[in-house]
Amino acid sequence: MIKNWTNGFYYCGLYMILIFGGQHLMASRPRFELRGILCIWNTLLATFSIIGFTRTAPELIHVLRHHGLHHSICIPSFIEQNCVSGFWTWMFVLSKLPELGDTIFIVLRKQPLIFLHWYHHITVLLYSWFSYSEYTASARWYVVMNYCVHSIMYSYYALKAMRYQPPKMISMVITALQLVQMVIGCAINISAYQYLESGQVDCHITRMNISFSCAMYFSYFVLFAHFFHKTYLARKKTDKKHFANSAPGHIDYNDKLKAN
Repeated sequence: MIKNWTNGFYYCGLYMILIFGGQHLMASRPRFELRGILCIWNTLLATFSIIGFTRTAPELIHVLRHHGLHHSICIPSFIEQNCVSGFWTWMFVLSKLPELGDTIFIVLRKQPLIFLHWYHHITVLLYSWFSYSEYTASARWYVVMNYCVHSIMYSYYALKAMRYQPPKMISMVITALQLVQMVIGCAINISAYQYLESGQVDCHITRMNISFSCAMYFSYFVLFAHFFHKTYLARKKTDKKHFANSAPGHIDYNDKLKAN
């Protein structure tokens, strides 16, 4: 990865050409259903994420219990000393490339492609590959959190593709977990910066990495918060207003004022 992590820029460039070129080609064509393939795709990613979480989370918990927060942020033992966690961290890094395939389904099924979606995919791939090339110690947090959220998210998508109807609340919980993930990510970066500035302890993370990570996590938080508000809060208000306006015998407050 030290020699080849920058290849991620080429993959991301090809990804952008495919998704936006694909949207242009699909504009005059009927949408594809792809439900069967989508079931398999999401089930595979859900299974992969669940296994990855169960193989990396124990190492993080062990480090926090026996070595403390500083070790979990500054010492890359999860790659250098733990074969299981190291392998699944490596698989996590590699998985960011095939995960770009999520967007192909959106394009072929002619669903809305929002900025958050493709921006998130591109930046996660580039940052993951860059961080792995540096053996960034704080990455153990990001790997475990991402595996955890993806375990729930892809399981939810798989059920939806299979025509099951999981409670709508789950989608809200997934977005809320993503927001929590961003807050924790920012907190970890702040702690890493404080360790570096103190100069009293070693911390295997570069200031450049902290800058990239902070900018990335903060931008994610803003975008996910906007998505959460628009999708769940603003829509509820709109639905309530629509229900009230369509209810029998409803009199609008403005109508009352005019009448008086």
